[in-house]
Amino acid sequence: MNKLKWAPALLATLAAGNTQAQSSVTLYGVIDAGIGYVHNAQGSDGKNASTLVRFSSGNTFGSRWGLKGTEDLGGGLAAVFQLENGFNDGTGTLGQGSREFGRKSVVGLASKQLGTITLGRQYDPVVDLVQAYTEDAYFGGSFASPGDLDNYDNSVRVSNSVKYVSPVLDGFQFEALYGLGGVAGSAGAGQTYGFGGSYAGGPLGAAVAFFHANGGNTTTNDVRTWTSSSDTLFNTVINQGFASAKSIQIVRAGTQYVLGSFTVGAAYSNTQYTRDGFSVFSKTAKFNNGSAFVNDQLTPAWRVGGGYNYTRLTGPASAKYHQFNLGTDYALSKRTTLYALAAYQKASGTTLNASGATVQAEASIGSYGVNSGTNSQGLIVLGMRHKF
Repeated sequence: MNKLKWAPALLATLAAGNTQAQSSVTLYGVIDAGIGYVHNAQGSDGKNASTLVRFSSGNTFGSRWGLKGTEDLGGGLAAVFQLENGFNDGTGTLGQGSREFGRKSVVGLASKQLGTITLGRQYDPVVDLVQAYTEDAYFGGSFASPGDLDNYDNSVRVSNSVKYVSPVLDGFQFEALYGLGGVAGSAGAGQTYGFGGSYAGGPLGAAVAFFHANGGNTTTNDVRTWTSSSDTLFNTVINQGFASAKSIQIVRAGTQYVLGSFTVGAAYSNTQYTRDGFSVFSKTAKFNNGSAFVNDQLTPAWRVGGGYNYTRLTGPASAKYHQFNLGTDYALSKRTTLYALAAYQKASGTTLNASGATVQAEASIGSYGVNSGTNSQGLIVLGMRHKF
């Protein structure tokens, strides 16, 4: 009888051990730090500063730490989760608007046959599918479009969202996302949605995706304040004149081809900021961006790359931006890498300032986030990256 009394407890212990054996939790992270030199940086007083030297975090990969895990539910189905915190390793402060898990926070179900559904704060299809075929995947945000106006360097995450990712079928994969605006009586206010597809086969890879975000109904002094389920893209002088947009729409496509030690790639995006009566600009702003890059894996440890990025604004203004980039990295080990980046950007024509007035276009390289106060800017960054 005593043995029978212990049986339920023993079975429970064995079941718990079996469940644990079929589950996993991983701690991971990246620390990316360097020193950046900027020629032409606008000072805090709004006047031009000839140079800026600063500690620079997340130059090639955003500094982060995270937890991710799976639980096998049987029948090819698994529960999945991921929590990812972004931070500035120079100051120790939180990133992504001081969110604890601002980079990613999702839970969902994954099936090898049917695909994966996740809920939470996450990336959109433009980032998930197209970014892998751009130079951002190798050397980070200094190669991005000016001001990261088309989410080239994943400045945007989507909160309160549901995402479906298909399994890979003969090299093809598809993805769709919807972010809930959460506004009573106005389902479309603040909503975000996107979809796209990719192909990878041998040396060739390509992807195309669509993204749309509504800016919400919140206004200040009769001017819209961005309150979308999507983060804002209006972070620099490149596009801050369109921060009162009713919506953002992005179409992006990218491709790359591997030929021996060389990787070549090209990408295109069309970004539109639409308006309504609460916008300070009078016409839809359209940014067309084209970029190309080439990398050479000189040795298993040493890589070099270069790229060119051209952007043109039409609609309420007519700015043009030419950007040239160089990058190199050297792997000291599988986890530790030294890198150097250099970039130059030249702006011409006109754009709008935050008040909607027409002004001369200013330079701001990639997603580095420094306004120049003039029509050109140069950048050099030396740094180190460690993964764990």
